[in-house]
Amino acid sequence: MAEIKYEIIETIGILSENNKGWTKELNLISWNDREAKYDIREWSPDHDKMGKGVTISKEEMEKLKELLRAF
Repeated sequence: MAEIKYEIIETIGILSENNKGWTKELNLISWNDREAKYDIREWSPDHDKMGKGVTISKEEMEKLKELLRAF
């Protein structure tokens, strides 16, 4: 299996933390040297391991903001 390369460009915020210290975070991440996208997923305390998450473009983030404002 190919190694996934990632760089956390900006940590926007922590949404929650579980009892093992893993945090669910909203970050701006570049995956495999591509353009950075918004990403929500769980991370181990040292950010070496990650859970499944969702990655969205800037346009999708703008739409999500609109939807949340109307909620």
